[in-house]
Amino acid sequence: MLLTVNTLIGYTGDSLKDTVERILWISSDYTVAVLIDIYANKSTPIYKNVEDIVNDIEIKGATVIKDDPFQIFRNDNEINEKEKEIRNKAWEIIKAIAEKENEPEVFNAKKRAELVKKASGKFGVSNKTVYKYLRRYWQRGKHMNALLPDYKNIGRSQEKQATGKKRGRPKKYKDIVGEGVNVNEETKRIFRIALNKFYYTKSGNSLNTAYQLMRKEFYADGYRIDGGIRKPILKPSSEVPTFGQFKYFFYKERNLKKEIYSRQGSKEYLQNHRALLGNSTVEAYGPGYYEIDATIADVYLVSRYNRNWIIGRPVIYLCVDKFSMMITGLYVGLEGPSWNGAMSALANSASNKVDFCKEYDIEIIEEQWPSRHLCDTLIADRELQGKMVETLVSSLHVKVQNTSPYRADMKPFVERKFQIINEKSVQPFLPGTVKTDFRKRGSRDYRLDSVLDLFQFTQVMIYSILEYNQSWLSNYNREEMMISDDIEPIPIKLWNWGMKNRAGLLRSVSEDTMKLCLMPTANAYITGKGIKFKGLFYTSSNLIREGSFERVRISGSGEKIHISYDPRNLNFIYIKKEDGKEFEKCHLLDYQEVHINKSIEEFEYLQEYEKLLKKQKEDEQLQSKIDLISEIENIVQEAEKMTREQQDETESKTQKLKGIRKNRQIEKMINKENEAFELDKKVTNEKGEVLSFNRMNNQEPEEGPEEFENEMALLRKKQKERTYGKTE
Repeated sequence: MLLTVNTLIGYTGDSLKDTVERILWISSDYTVAVLIDIYANKSTPIYKNVEDIVNDIEIKGATVIKDDPFQIFRNDNEINEKEKEIRNKAWEIIKAIAEKENEPEVFNAKKRAELVKKASGKFGVSNKTVYKYLRRYWQRGKHMNALLPDYKNIGRSQEKQATGKKRGRPKKYKDIVGEGVNVNEETKRIFRIALNKFYYTKSGNSLNTAYQLMRKEFYADGYRIDGGIRKPILKPSSEVPTFGQFKYFFYKERNLKKEIYSRQGSKEYLQNHRALLGNSTVEAYGPGYYEIDATIADVYLVSRYNRNWIIGRPVIYLCVDKFSMMITGLYVGLEGPSWNGAMSALANSASNKVDFCKEYDIEIIEEQWPSRHLCDTLIADRELQGKMVETLVSSLHVKVQNTSPYRADMKPFVERKFQIINEKSVQPFLPGTVKTDFRKRGSRDYRLDSVLDLFQFTQVMIYSILEYNQSWLSNYNREEMMISDDIEPIPIKLWNWGMKNRAGLLRSVSEDTMKLCLMPTANAYITGKGIKFKGLFYTSSNLIREGSFERVRISGSGEKIHISYDPRNLNFIYIKKEDGKEFEKCHLLDYQEVHINKSIEEFEYLQEYEKLLKKQKEDEQLQSKIDLISEIENIVQEAEKMTREQQDETESKTQKLKGIRKNRQIEKMINKENEAFELDKKVTNEKGEVLSFNRMNNQEPEEGPEEFENEMALLRKKQKERTYGKTE
């Protein structure tokens, strides 16, 4: 005969009532058991030898009872909210006492008294109440539903039997509307069908609407045709159940879970209405169980390239330790929830925060933000799925858990941190924050108030996190050891205590190795100008030494290369060596210093902005091109006209081609005359007067026609000398 926990043993004695005992615990060596009388009002656990119990059963002095009188066949759908509230409250009070870890010590009266007293002080109830809940829990099967109230024994569940006479309060105007009808089994069947068809649906009908539709479908006396439309003729109210009867039945059999599921959907129920019977910190034995998530900040930022450019709202990624609730990692970017952002935040959680803050001109000591370790488990949304997460699992041995869609409640700590930071640091103080009165008449567009850039907003986030990690957590349930060690519920103190007492989940890893594993990878190209990545150019000492840049320039085709990069800073890219252990750091070329310390999102925004400007200029550029074509066509047409007017048709093609050299010499001589440099050049005005360029502004007359002719004769003489040589 094998005895187990919850086995019922019945003893037949001389008393009027037999004794039934439940086994609460059996020692691992199967020698000792703890039992409790399931009916006694003041029963306490008692120790018995297993051998004695077995002997009693064998000699028929005791029997094993198979039917548990307290066995509950009601599932959660059949338990109303009031009963659940009472059950959950009782369980919250005794769960720390009833934990398996306390057995068998809790069955000792002295130890039990200590635990009961502690629970009494914590929850503000009497010792008697705690004993009552604990006794009920043990007597009825050691499960939560054992704490449900005995509402089933209250007279309300006893329905009056039908006698043919109308039950209930007499109607006030029964002479006019009649007495009404009783609710029988057939009526209940119709009520259930009507509720399922008209109330428990996505249409969201009110209870009154469901009642009206029920009367239309089930309580109609034929139909009439009105305007070609078939309309039901309703039975008089005296012959059908009233709305009050329908409403009474609804609340009596109401299924809240079904109501929310059917009318609002399963996601709404799971996120906002399911019972919260546990504490998520219980899952985390110590530091190292992280939650990660992203949210869009309620503030608009400007570009560091040009502060007149509004670049939209940033995306914040946070890593939060479930045990201590300390924020362990941060990343601020412009790209929506993605692998790159999540990995940047995780990499930051394992980085030295002193160095990280220094990048943003913030000086701290390590004690202000001590997290610099890799977590054991990471719970995240669906951005951590697919092949990209394999590196995280295989290379860094981090367990990844993904939540269901739209289940923010499965990451309560990180979700709450977003709300705290937004309420405390963003909305009250930062210009450019989202306003609720936007688009109302006369209201200012808050986006025009944007002044912070990505670097400055990250500074704000760092200061906010440093302040939060030192703040008091009002809803944190401290463990017994924490209370005995007088550890205050402050994230950084809980972290330090956990590192000292529960540090088994965290692991140390080389910061360079960890970052290289987590950094996003991409293809770059070796070109004659350097390594090209997203329009930027980098230099590599190894590639220079190997002559790679010269080789690809000579060949005229670039070579693909695999690189890693930090999306927060484009100053460097990294080439992994073949052994997977080493890497080369490649620097941004000096002439591209405008992009130094810029994030990839900022650079991509600049690229998109320039594409937009180019697109906007396309029409203008095309118009300029069309204008040029028109000018050229006009000149060609004029030239064709002049040629036709002066063309000598008597010359043959051969004669025209034969004179090209002579014509060219004459044209060159004329051009030389026109193109030669001349100081104090004379021009002829409208009256035929020769003017000097030096004196045109003063409108003074120059040399007369005779001097002009002499100068022209001298010019032709010089030209002749240049052509045939100077003669003595």
